[in-house]
Amino acid sequence: MNKPILLTLALTLVLAWGIFHFKTQLGLLILPLFIVLVLFVTLRLYRLMEKDDDSSDR
Repeated sequence: MNKPILLTLALTLVLAWGIFHFKTQLGLLILPLFIVLVLFVTLRLYRLMEKDDDSSDR
């Protein structure tokens, strides 16, 4: 695995821990923050996979 993927996964784990740990203080913001976190991970990893796919075709 390359460094950007590992950094993305580490950042995601830290943010998910923060959302879980502070869920009582966040209240109704939990759902939007969770959706943003899922979108961030999905789009970031998709972009990283596209870069890998382009380099393997050459």
